[in-house]
Amino acid sequence: MARTAEDLPGVSREATGRRQGTNPPRDRRAWVGLAAGLALVAACSPRTIAEGYVADALSSTGDTFSSDDDPALVQAAVPFALKSMEALLADLPRHEGLLRSAASGFAGYAYAFVQPDADEAADRDPDRAAALRLRAKKLLLRARGYGLRALDVAHPGLGDALLSGTAARRQALLAETTAADVPAMYWTGAAWALAIGDGKDDLHLVGQLPAIADLMERALALDPDWDGGSLQEFFVSFDAARGKKKDADAHYARALQLDHGLRLGVYVSYAEGVLEPAQDKAAFVALLRKVLAFDVDRPDARKDRLANVLAQRRARWLLSRLDDLFV
Repeated sequence: MARTAEDLPGVSREATGRRQGTNPPRDRRAWVGLAAGLALVAACSPRTIAEGYVADALSSTGDTFSSDDDPALVQAAVPFALKSMEALLADLPRHEGLLRSAASGFAGYAYAFVQPDADEAADRDPDRAAALRLRAKKLLLRARGYGLRALDVAHPGLGDALLSGTAARRQALLAETTAADVPAMYWTGAAWALAIGDGKDDLHLVGQLPAIADLMERALALDPDWDGGSLQEFFVSFDAARGKKKDADAHYARALQLDHGLRLGVYVSYAEGVLEPAQDKAAFVALLRKVLAFDVDRPDARKDRLANVLAQRRARWLLSRLDDLFV
């Protein structure tokens, strides 16, 4: 026998609202709302939904690379991942996680692979070194661009204010940022500062240093212990370059507390940023030898294995250049 709506379990005659001349009862309104929701889902492009899932997945691939034990494999694989992100961003231009991952990915690739190749080529092939530095600068500015876009998603106008706004406008918008913005702030500022290192003859770029300082100091104020001391490590080099040795020393000490001495990059940053300018050769050599003696396969350091291997590569190269670095 055919069943009417009121015969269905849990549905009363009143719930059908038949010919009562009144508004549909609450249960019926819920079904209407569900139908509207299903219609909205049906209107979404399957491609858009799929791209969203892929974008979320690509946004969280950092640990896969950072713990890898084969830097050459990562170096070969990262460009494909970066271009995949860019392809998705063409359709999802405001996907904040994807923008942030593109910023960190391009910055990390330039810093980990392109810049070291440029440094190591400088003595034997200056033309190749110059070409690599130009490439690194372009990659880092691309990273900065994605970082600024990520910040703009959360705080409209902040990207333009950082690039070309007045100091007052920049600081007013930065005051609205929260701890949730720190990852995007960090990768934007880090990429920006590194780009200046590769483009010291670009006076327009160098003139943007105050914006980097405002951005990174705000990030430090929001979450000084972020990512196990990454901001502290940034300021070891940044403050040393600004002649603030005491501040650099304080950031170095705090970074070691936060990462428990398991991340080697901060040692190399301190050696290059503080000990080399001070011409403290003995301390410089001792610190870099400590870096080389570190067991990168320690279970408690596995998640940072790639960064530690690259830090050891840098330490080895620096030790090979002692005659050039010290009088």
